[in-house]
Amino acid sequence: MSSLPRRVKSEAKAPTSELPSFLNSTSESEEEEEEWEPKSKIARTPHLRKKTEAKTKKAAAPQSTVATKMVKKVAIKEEMDASLPIAPVEDKKMQLLKPKEENAGTKPKSLNRTPEMPKKMEINSFQGKSQNSLVSDEKPSTSVPVVKQEKLEEEFAFDEPPSKKIKLNAGPEGKPVKNLGGNKIKEEFEMNWDIVQALSEITNVEPWVCANLIRLFQEENTIPFIARYRKELINNLEADALREVQHTLEELRTVAKKTHTMIQKLKKEGKLSGGLLKGLLNCRTLEELDHVSAPYKTGSKGTKAQRAKQLGLEPAALSLLQNPVELNLFSYIRPNTKGLANIQEVEAGVQHILADIFAKDKDTLDFVRKLCQKRYIAIQSTLAKVSSKNGNEKDIDKFQLYHEFSCNIKNIQHHQILAINRGENLKILTVKVNIPDGVKNEFCWWCVNERWRPKQFLKPDFMRLLRSSVEDAYKRLIHPLLCREFRSKLTSDAEKESVMMFGRNLRQLLLTSPVRGRALMGVDPGYKHGCKLAIISPTSQILHTDVVYLHSGQGFREAEKIKRLLLQHNCSTVVIGNGTACRETEAYFADLIMKKYFAPLDVVYCIVNEAGASIYSVSPEACKEMPDLDPNLRSAVSIARRVQDPLAELVKIEPKHIGVGMYQHDVSQTLLKATLDSVVEECVSFVGVDINICSEILLRHIAGLNTNRAKNIIEWREKNGPFINREQLKEVKGLGPKTFQQCAGFIRFNQEYIKTFCSNKKNELGSRALLTKAGALAKKKSKLTSCALQLPNPLDQTCIHPESYNIAMRFLSLIGGNANDIGKSDMQQKVNMVIQKEGLEGTAKKLNTTVHTLQLIIDGLTQPEGYDIRKDFDKPDFKRSIVCFEDLSVGAVLTGRVENATPFGVFVDIGVGKAGLIPVRSITEAKLSKVKKRRSLGLGPGERVEVKVLNVDIPRSRITLDLIRVL
Repeated sequence: MSSLPRRVKSEAKAPTSELPSFLNSTSESEEEEEEWEPKSKIARTPHLRKKTEAKTKKAAAPQSTVATKMVKKVAIKEEMDASLPIAPVEDKKMQLLKPKEENAGTKPKSLNRTPEMPKKMEINSFQGKSQNSLVSDEKPSTSVPVVKQEKLEEEFAFDEPPSKKIKLNAGPEGKPVKNLGGNKIKEEFEMNWDIVQALSEITNVEPWVCANLIRLFQEENTIPFIARYRKELINNLEADALREVQHTLEELRTVAKKTHTMIQKLKKEGKLSGGLLKGLLNCRTLEELDHVSAPYKTGSKGTKAQRAKQLGLEPAALSLLQNPVELNLFSYIRPNTKGLANIQEVEAGVQHILADIFAKDKDTLDFVRKLCQKRYIAIQSTLAKVSSKNGNEKDIDKFQLYHEFSCNIKNIQHHQILAINRGENLKILTVKVNIPDGVKNEFCWWCVNERWRPKQFLKPDFMRLLRSSVEDAYKRLIHPLLCREFRSKLTSDAEKESVMMFGRNLRQLLLTSPVRGRALMGVDPGYKHGCKLAIISPTSQILHTDVVYLHSGQGFREAEKIKRLLLQHNCSTVVIGNGTACRETEAYFADLIMKKYFAPLDVVYCIVNEAGASIYSVSPEACKEMPDLDPNLRSAVSIARRVQDPLAELVKIEPKHIGVGMYQHDVSQTLLKATLDSVVEECVSFVGVDINICSEILLRHIAGLNTNRAKNIIEWREKNGPFINREQLKEVKGLGPKTFQQCAGFIRFNQEYIKTFCSNKKNELGSRALLTKAGALAKKKSKLTSCALQLPNPLDQTCIHPESYNIAMRFLSLIGGNANDIGKSDMQQKVNMVIQKEGLEGTAKKLNTTVHTLQLIIDGLTQPEGYDIRKDFDKPDFKRSIVCFEDLSVGAVLTGRVENATPFGVFVDIGVGKAGLIPVRSITEAKLSKVKKRRSLGLGPGERVEVKVLNVDIPRSRITLDLIRVL
């Protein structure tokens, strides 16, 4: 056995019993000291080692032992302490085996292996051999190779075709790569579970995709960049799925970090044992970590089991499980010691220790969790006794549905969980989880007869004590733990789903199609302080601001002023905020429009969500943008701009103030802010910004940029003039290679403006040359800014990333196109001819790129100049008349616009001043458009729908609708 590797030794050891490992006689310290060694086809015995040394000497002759088909012998440098056996080349990959350690504690410096390293890996370089030579048909040399020390980062592709080596810091650049480095990830804090596998199980994403995402996030890649330019590495996941994986990864890392912090703390206090260490490293959630570590926290009075252990009863408890024949509990009686005064106190102490062992055993907890999955577990809520006497009746009525509520935890809806939690926090509801007694009975039988059954015969008294310990463990420790886990899981899932829905609502609002090319009048309704008006030009310039009093008996006189302003500025579109006095203001304008009061103008109006407008009007950004304007009038300007360019205006407001859904105050605010900020970044990046005209506020939301970098870009633009191409971004202070990689693809350039600017600059330089002597001209040329010497790149107006420009130019050569024809019909025809002939996959293979990258290049070349993804989204719904709430009748078919989406349904504005509800059960796949079928069974704000009125409840002001179709 001495010649076998240590790993084989550990596998050969037989357990002393079927009890858990911490009850066996084998010490954990010995197992922890055993080092991992990979299995090898070459047994590391002394006589084979001598043969290897002899072969090493023969291999010193230059070029005399060149292999014909496989590598058979490899010579290692003399300073290495052991030989390095290399397996034959198979499938263009080479296998490295760990060298035999000749001296204890000595390892080859040139190869730092860890247990996490895969068995197969590509060798980066040999002396005189490049990486390409290893993956080609050329036979490798056997002449004294030098194995260089390599980082264990994402440098290699393990066991996943195709075997291309890439470096993530430079990006795959559209080359076909599936896996960046195998599924093994080395984390800062190691646990007993694999982070890739755990992430895959929680998110239902393939392990290789999870491994790639972990590496991409580690390299600080942004979600918009990954979703658009790394599709081949993430299996074409959408941004929402990427956010879910990122959040779950952060949760797992938080658990690992807190676990190791707790381990260091307990180790310092001298409380860390082998069993406790194993239990801590097995924790996957913060609830499990708290359950295991709670008794050992500083300041804790200690559990009943700890107090019993302090009395010296732990040997008795372990003896009952291991060797009950020799156990005599009467020998532990100490009449003058509390807790040991009589046999009853001794048995109680032993019971507490056994219950603690059972409740912290991983296999036991896994069994009871699986048992609960098969049973009917219900969550129940009832009206709290205190609230029924002292509570506010109005608040109590809000939770009427949950006064006597019971539902299976597998079927309960997310909004119901949030509502129950809110009622419990307000002390209106009492909530509990009901686990049937059958779970307890089956669990106790399994523990006594299988898991914790002693090897030897138990006396009736000891058997009774064992049963009591199992029941005590379930009732006092395991049942409360299960209830906490169920509540925590339900709340966590409900919060995540709600936050994801808030994100979808925000995306729909941000991507609302802009209304360009017309002047708009924004109206911020009000009673006492009047309605604030603001007229803006088609380019968002403020033309006029005013205040009118429409609801104080002066409506007719104010109508003359409004008509004069509309005619003066040729404005035929009115935008009304949906705040206070919105209904009355809408009726006022609708009445004037029906009477054709504004003739010859054909005036229309729309209602827009004004949430956050008043907050923005007093913000520092608004003061900087409109310093001479009263804050009340700024809100009217903001309302009008929300229709003209919703994205540019809404990014000025903190996302949580936009009003993205119900229960947004009942979820984790940290998670909500991170998700909404990420959605804003995604929308701004995917739409793109014109670097030469965009505001600093909009620019800071581009992927990879922040406040300081956006400020530096604006300062560079003011100092040096407009940017000519994307490469000039590298000249901006603070924009390194990584930042440029993340943001470059989302920045656009108006080619007509750039060409005009460059032409004027060229003429200016020409006139200078005529008026200045040669020497003075040379001196002035040295002072010219770089923008005068730069040339525009037509690809900069597209969504194609600069790292793929080379592929794009080769594709243009393949189709016979010209970069100056981007977006023209001629380009579309040439692309269609090649794709129909070669196919998308065939063309991608010919260009040595991926299908996703090629499709992105085709989109960039064929989309018309100034293409905006928001054109596929709905515009505001303009109206000329109004319908009253009382005019509604059951069965009426109406059109409306989705105002808000919730987990239980969507609210639709049908123009009666009160939104109607389409229950979630009425939203079926057959009623949704094809685009929606690809996304989800949900409707987002801004979508136009056709509905039928099912019920009108006038006293409660509620309207129930049925979805007919999406328009």
